[in-house]
Amino acid sequence: MIKIGMLIADRYEILEKVGTGGMADVYKSKDHTLNRFVAVKVLKQEFSENANFVSKFRVEAQAAAGLMHPNIVNVYDVGEEKGIYYIVMELVDGITLKNYISKRGRLGYKEAVTIALQVSMGLEAAHRNHIIHRDIKPQNIIISRDGKVKVTDFGIAKAATSDTITSNVMGSVHYTSPEQARGGFSDEKSDVYSLGVTLYEMLTGEVPFDGETTVAIAIRHIQEPMPSPRKLNPDIPYSVDQIVLKCCEKSPDRRYQNMQELATDLKKSISDPDGDFVKRYDPNDMGSTRMLTDEEKEQIKQGARKKQEAAAEAVRKEEEDLTRKTRKMPKRIKEEEDFDDPDIDDDDDEEEEREHSMDRIASILAVLAVAIICVIVFLIVGSRMGILPGGAKKDNAVAQSEEMVIMPNVVGLDASAARTALVKQGLIPELTYEESDKYTVGVVMRSSVEEGAQIPVGSTVVLTVCGNSGNKIPSVVGLTKDEAVDLLTEAGFNVNITEASSEEVESGLVISQDPEGDVQAEGGTYVTIEVSTGPDMSGKVEMPNLLGMTEQEARNTLGAFGLKTGNVRTITDSNPDNRGLVISQDVEAGEMIDEGTAVNFDIAGQQTYSYSADISAPTSSEDPDYKAGTSVHITIVTEDGQKLLDTTTSAFPYRMGCTGITSEYGTLTMEYQVTIVETIEEEVEDDTPEQETPAESDTGSTGNAAAEGSAENENTGEETGKKTVTRTVERTEDRTITRELTFTPED
Repeated sequence: MIKIGMLIADRYEILEKVGTGGMADVYKSKDHTLNRFVAVKVLKQEFSENANFVSKFRVEAQAAAGLMHPNIVNVYDVGEEKGIYYIVMELVDGITLKNYISKRGRLGYKEAVTIALQVSMGLEAAHRNHIIHRDIKPQNIIISRDGKVKVTDFGIAKAATSDTITSNVMGSVHYTSPEQARGGFSDEKSDVYSLGVTLYEMLTGEVPFDGETTVAIAIRHIQEPMPSPRKLNPDIPYSVDQIVLKCCEKSPDRRYQNMQELATDLKKSISDPDGDFVKRYDPNDMGSTRMLTDEEKEQIKQGARKKQEAAAEAVRKEEEDLTRKTRKMPKRIKEEEDFDDPDIDDDDDEEEEREHSMDRIASILAVLAVAIICVIVFLIVGSRMGILPGGAKKDNAVAQSEEMVIMPNVVGLDASAARTALVKQGLIPELTYEESDKYTVGVVMRSSVEEGAQIPVGSTVVLTVCGNSGNKIPSVVGLTKDEAVDLLTEAGFNVNITEASSEEVESGLVISQDPEGDVQAEGGTYVTIEVSTGPDMSGKVEMPNLLGMTEQEARNTLGAFGLKTGNVRTITDSNPDNRGLVISQDVEAGEMIDEGTAVNFDIAGQQTYSYSADISAPTSSEDPDYKAGTSVHITIVTEDGQKLLDTTTSAFPYRMGCTGITSEYGTLTMEYQVTIVETIEEEVEDDTPEQETPAESDTGSTGNAAAEGSAENENTGEETGKKTVTRTVERTEDRTITRELTFTPED
């Protein structure tokens, strides 16, 4: 059980847990012996208890410990203590590529390619040491804070695939190659496939094959063609799309055969993203007739010659063995004949007779054996010398097994043209010279093989060229290789070509010759010319084009090409489309520079602005109802959405200052409440008491008057029962005031 603070191997102090995976937990630790921080990966208990797995794991991890490369997480130590199996590794301050993709969604093609390029360089170093990763996936790729990409978990994959571990635990089925999914043999090209899937995910944000179960996903890797990443992301350049598809071919023979080939195309895609340089297998060519290239013909010829040489060597050894046996035979025959010596006593007993009988049988058998061997030797020698009819047949069979070519017509051609014609046929020209009045100097007069004759590839053909044996060697220094060869050949000389690097002489031109020019020499003399290959490019790398990249992309690209990041300057640029991108570099793209050179580049920065002011309270023209002392919420937001101020105050003027603003314009907003007092009039019921009417006489007239008064009150009651009242009402109201701002440009 791992606990924080515990000491492993009396050396590694566990500080904190920094990660966990399907097979192990990772802890940041302190190596007290070397006084450095390291990562200690501890195998989970279910794997630690599997003795077979642990044994394989230790062997593979120890092999990985021998890998030292900038793009590989170095393994320092492997050990076990009280049932805890651990690996001590380099501590990388960064995140896994899986988490990086999750945060970004999908990566730009330049960034994705530079990451894949660094991974391929690390894997190339591992493959050179005969170590196959077998579990390449974004979870096993770490991006450090300085942009360096590192591959981790070497050794675990091979040990795991040798044991019964499900794909769920491995977490690798989305990136597994078809041959791994079948449980077959895996090699460098399996890592190529997995890296292709990883590049697909970087470019699209998705894995190419998914499913409900690991088995379903594995079957899709085996059966379904790899989808084009451009269907999900049309911005992916053609060359990058083709690289992914070539990496993920179902047949390993159709993929990149090694990481070096892949890295070469990845580098080309950075400088020529839309180029058509990725050579992929075309299924439409399956049944078509194709002409062999000169290179393929030469390979076939070399293969046939090697087989013929091997057969001849076998015959030679057989003859030597038979010769050795034959040389030993006379002594043995003499010894065998001694058994039949006539002086042996015929009066020996019966047992001796039996012994002599056996000896005689042995002698007869020995003689027969010698005779058979002699016949075999005779047949072989006769066949080789052509004495026997069978020998001629054998010679014909051997001749038929050799690749034959037809001798071209070279008589009457210039020596250089004749030489070229023979070389194209796979023949070796040898020039001799004779003086003649019938031919022009330099013209072939005759050849040792007649036109139309069939001769084996590699045969030497002697050409007799018109010329004297005392020709002057022409000077060819400074000429191209082809010009020099033609000139020397026409003058009657043979040519040897060597190559050498040169800082002064352009590639392809002759640096020197031996013998020197203008010297008399016999015709047919070999003249050695040294041809320039240009400056010595060992330790040199081609400067990539960084223009248009983000700073992180530029850093990744320089690291992938073996270069360092120098000074990164931020320069104001008026074009808003360039902001945050590289606009200049101090080494031109395509220039060959020393590996490890620090390259400086400039990033287009934004024009920034400042704002300093005493913000005043709402004016009477803005709001006549505003009263001093009212609490106001003030915000200032730039045109590009940056919030500069968000506060509440009642004290005005409010002092405010800000620098580094990325937009020229902004808006100031004030929000507050005001109290509104209003006077309103309204009618209400009049509840004043009515007065009694004086008593009248009981005369009829009096009664009539009362009746009339009562009727009058009834008609006017609506007016005399209500009254108008005036009162004051207070209410709050939200107010918003905006002011447009223009910020001051900064130098």
